[in-house]
Amino acid sequence: MIGIIDYGMGNLRSVEKAFKYVGYEAKIIKDVASVKEAHALVLPGVGAFPDAMDTLIKTGMFEEIKRQIDKGKLFLGICLGMQLLFEKGFEIEETEGFKIFKGQVIELPKHNKIPHMGWNSLEIKRETPLLKGVENGDYAYFVHSYYIANNEEKYVYAVTDYGVQIPAVIIKDNVFSCQFHPEKSGKVGLKILKNFGEMAK
Repeated sequence: MIGIIDYGMGNLRSVEKAFKYVGYEAKIIKDVASVKEAHALVLPGVGAFPDAMDTLIKTGMFEEIKRQIDKGKLFLGICLGMQLLFEKGFEIEETEGFKIFKGQVIELPKHNKIPHMGWNSLEIKRETPLLKGVENGDYAYFVHSYYIANNEEKYVYAVTDYGVQIPAVIIKDNVFSCQFHPEKSGKVGLKILKNFGEMAK
């Protein structure tokens, strides 16, 4: 069972339906016990970095998610769920994240329209099972005003361009993450979720 973590942010139902569409059982979870029981974890999200961290800490899920990641449980962060994996976010106020990856979450440069919302192409930097069947130049759907900066390039598997190069897929060991929304990215997104489901078997 793939556990989709509910911390009050993001369209969880669309992620759940997308996994079920590609043949994998997914369930929305919102407590520590369910985080422990899930075979794999997905942290989606749309919203503010500090609010998300506050909720995860207060519910006890923050520490349990970290424990499960350290144990090697497969994990996928989506959009805000990706950003929370980094050292710090600077949305509204400076807030510490999970610190799984080095780097900060900062506001997109203002020379382009903010938020970055809509379809943008992916430039694949490295092969990974998560992107099996995804071609260089394929389009994914983005909605965000902040992006990952000062990160380690060796973990970047795909980028997109929006006046600045935005890390779009970042992976380290059992932790996978994408800045775009696979559940809103049509056939490309469904491939990615199916690939994650395959790895979670």
